[in-house]
Amino acid sequence: MRRIFLLCLLCAWGAPAGVYPQDISGTAPLWTIPLAQVGTRLPPDTQCLISRSAIEAFLAELDGAPPDWATIYGHGHHGPDHDERVFSLNRERDAAREGKPALSRRVAFVWPGELSRFDPESRGYAVSLGPEFNQTSWGVVRFKPDDLPGNLRARPSKKLAAQIRSRLAKGEKVEVTVALVGTLIPTESIVYDFSHDAEGLGMIMPVVHIEQVAYLLK
Repeated sequence: MRRIFLLCLLCAWGAPAGVYPQDISGTAPLWTIPLAQVGTRLPPDTQCLISRSAIEAFLAELDGAPPDWATIYGHGHHGPDHDERVFSLNRERDAAREGKPALSRRVAFVWPGELSRFDPESRGYAVSLGPEFNQTSWGVVRFKPDDLPGNLRARPSKKLAAQIRSRLAKGEKVEVTVALVGTLIPTESIVYDFSHDAEGLGMIMPVVHIEQVAYLLK
């Protein structure tokens, strides 16, 4: 039995990049630290991609320079060869970034969230969240979480729970910042496309397999 147990541990520790042996919990403590200090609570090798400059530096390390969005867009979504140009852009950049260290680095990004009902089983408040659209010189960057836990729960301290309960009872919004930590998906690390809300606006979507969730009270 001991041998089987050790073998299971070795399989989990030695899993190759892109193989994820277990799901993560969506329940985590609700922190009250400033967003600028979130990196001090995350694994030490985590690169925080929260500021515009940090996001741009990370993209430059992986892909060098922004694409020529105007040329790729051409006459728009319905123009001739538009889809093929976007497809070629993604295919070329996927191949060019293979083997780069930043591809396997643990990163953290944030999405806005809001607390709602209390869940007695997890002793936390349900969290609803939506995407963050980061305006950069590369285009709009929208991180895409992969395997995000279905039940997101922020667990506050007893004192903080009483304050949240009171605010919710008054109909007030209780906003949080959700920090999502993980690594890029090796086979679909960054997707280049165009916004459907603004003509010709380039959109960049890093696809991150989520390994940890953290909550900060705004």
